[in-house]
Amino acid sequence: MGRKSAKIATRKGAADKARGQVFTRALKDVFIASKSGSGDPGTNFLLKVAVERCKKLNVPKDNIEKAIKKGQGSDGVGYEDVNYEGYGLGGIAVFVEASSNNGTRTVGNVRSYFNKCKGSLGVSGSLEFIFERKARFYIPAEGVDEDDLTLNLIDAGAEEVEKADDVYEVFGPVDSFGTIQEKLQEINVTPDEAALIRVPVSYKDSDDEEVLKQFDKLIGLLEEDEDVVTVYHNFESRE
Repeated sequence: MGRKSAKIATRKGAADKARGQVFTRALKDVFIASKSGSGDPGTNFLLKVAVERCKKLNVPKDNIEKAIKKGQGSDGVGYEDVNYEGYGLGGIAVFVEASSNNGTRTVGNVRSYFNKCKGSLGVSGSLEFIFERKARFYIPAEGVDEDDLTLNLIDAGAEEVEKADDVYEVFGPVDSFGTIQEKLQEINVTPDEAALIRVPVSYKDSDDEEVLKQFDKLIGLLEEDEDVVTVYHNFESRE
């Protein structure tokens, strides 16, 4: 293989990996939505949102159906939600949300990732003061009037409605998630994403190369784990 061909192959491999990661994230959202309600997108609003996102990303239909069945427990295996909290090198807080049918396996894997990256896994609740939970919605801006949307969602409990390029980003307290969801259904607006997330209330930064290297490695290992659903952290780049 010539040098040019090698470069093309390398770029393609990186692109395929990135595409696979996007697929994995989207399918995890389908699994979560299915697990939290019915397996019918017609009656489960969050599942409808997750499935529509998968379709926009051209995720194979079979993969979507498998994620729905997995969430419904159709494979005969029960999954439980579990969280892990710890610190990476340099004191960067890392909060991990997972869903597992084998807690021993999952905690062993997560602990090993922290150890490999010179971090440490903490006890439950140790990061409670660093992250707060928020409801977040991403809504496509096309065809949606900003003033009408803002008035409707503020009335439903949203704290912030901001437009960035072609998307409205909506934030609200956790207990507004259901009312905002209902309001969106009422005004016939389907978000691209709808989720309860964790937002840092304090941040860590660093320009130490070893800290940055180990942090990137830790996040990569966690996100590649099949049991891990979402990884949050409070690192903020100085750049």
